[in-house]
Amino acid sequence: MAAKLRKGDDVIVLAGKDKGKKGTISSIDPKAGKAVVDGINISIRHTKQSQNSQGGRTPKAMPVQLSNLAIVDKNGKATRVGFRMDGDNKVRFAKTTGDAI
Repeated sequence: MAAKLRKGDDVIVLAGKDKGKKGTISSIDPKAGKAVVDGINISIRHTKQSQNSQGGRTPKAMPVQLSNLAIVDKNGKATRVGFRMDGDNKVRFAKTTGDAI
């Protein structure tokens, strides 16, 4: 099955503590159904000081369920993703505007 959301897509969060925030997908795990979005679902990671690193509290983006994300169309609104054939190529398109993504 083709992926509706991919690395580099601009998305908006539909549910959870970061509802309404926008970001870009930095990595995706299709098997787990999760994606890491820059600036979304930030968790504080406490690291111990060592010879190589200072240590302390570092913010880290944690994975978000794919069902809680929607791609952003050219108008800045959340949209669903469809597939169609343009010649020999299968392309994704935004359901709201009909534009290829």
